[in-house]
Amino acid sequence: MGNFECVMSVTLVLGATWGDEGKGKVVDFLSQNAHFVIRFNGGNNAGHTVVNKYGTFAMHLIPSGIFHKRAVSFITNGVVLDIEVLSEELKNLEKAGIKTKNRFFISPRCHIIMPYHKLLDKAYEEAKEDKKTGTTGRGIGPVFADKVSYNGIRLFDLLDKTVFVEKLQTQLKIKNKILQSFGIFPLSQKDIIPTYLKLLEKIKPFIIEPYPFIQKAIQNKKNILLEGAQGVMLDTDWGTYPFVTASTIVSGGINHQAGIPPQQLKTIIGVAKAYTTRVGSGPFPTELLNSEGEKLRVAGNEFGTTTGRPRRCGWFDAEVLRFVKEVNGLTSLAITKIDILDSFKTIKICTGYTYKGKKIRYFQTDANLLAKVTPLYKTLEGWQTDTKGITKYNDLPRLAKQFIKEIEKQVAIPVSYISTGQKTSEIITV
Repeated sequence: MGNFECVMSVTLVLGATWGDEGKGKVVDFLSQNAHFVIRFNGGNNAGHTVVNKYGTFAMHLIPSGIFHKRAVSFITNGVVLDIEVLSEELKNLEKAGIKTKNRFFISPRCHIIMPYHKLLDKAYEEAKEDKKTGTTGRGIGPVFADKVSYNGIRLFDLLDKTVFVEKLQTQLKIKNKILQSFGIFPLSQKDIIPTYLKLLEKIKPFIIEPYPFIQKAIQNKKNILLEGAQGVMLDTDWGTYPFVTASTIVSGGINHQAGIPPQQLKTIIGVAKAYTTRVGSGPFPTELLNSEGEKLRVAGNEFGTTTGRPRRCGWFDAEVLRFVKEVNGLTSLAITKIDILDSFKTIKICTGYTYKGKKIRYFQTDANLLAKVTPLYKTLEGWQTDTKGITKYNDLPRLAKQFIKEIEKQVAIPVSYISTGQKTSEIITV
């Protein structure tokens, strides 16, 4: 781990592309030196895979730092909760011998995903026909829409039965009219209330506002690790809108989603695969619609943790990473799945884009224009030898080191971690 602990303070781990970069593993690794680990955005549309001594876990809501006894885990106000998924996740952790009591807390400000959110999510997608956004169908977009249109129901409301019943009654008057317009049978308040009150009992011991704990931790200079969900290219404003997620992904989001002033951030680590993947619709300049793309998908087991959908695969995109570095103030990169490239004779890195013969930056495009750009590539010789499980930089093949150095040159940022396998232990600290 080197001198990581003494420089940690407040550290943010962000997905630097379109999600699925391996943030869960990186957070699990860094959590060894964390006092607090925080999930601050998104919902159970996130799927952070962790493989450690306790087993294999698909974490959707609970921070990946929960596996380390010293670390206390928080879900802050920026996360939207499917409390059925959360209670199931808690149960699975307890089965695996992971203690959560007094080690895990949830903000009562979190908005709750209701049954009508999932129904509306699917109805909106179907109505778009061949123009689908490619959502996970988890109700994430509709619950965030309710949040900003003053129609949301929070854990605060669920804790007061009278308030919950009143708010649900109002929302069903609105939502049932919309559902019926799509030909969907209206929802019954009598069915929803007992289900949610029963689920509340399972998570009630964990509902304690994290804000004062976080503020005290900052004052006492404790190590705080923030676990971002999704990837910056799915950010509502800076991503490939409308093929994005509903929450703020960029580093500045920690202020309104976790109550942490942005100037407290000392380290911002962008996580990116050694190649690029994307799930769902939307532009993807380096996508490989050929045997190389299929080879990446099979070798990397590129199927969504949350949805099971096959991921689209392409070459590493340095133009995307340059933009992500600039807009977030990245201090370093963590490159994952380098071992998946072991058998490739040649490997490409996208160095930029052109449109109608002229160079163009990512931020000059929208989703329509980005779909029309031509990627420029630098071709590197593949190392064609096994890197899986390597934990020392000097043990990497010379050509693999050249690949890492080329990424550093193109993005103008150091690579601080290199993942060489699924397990948390299979990582190089550079």
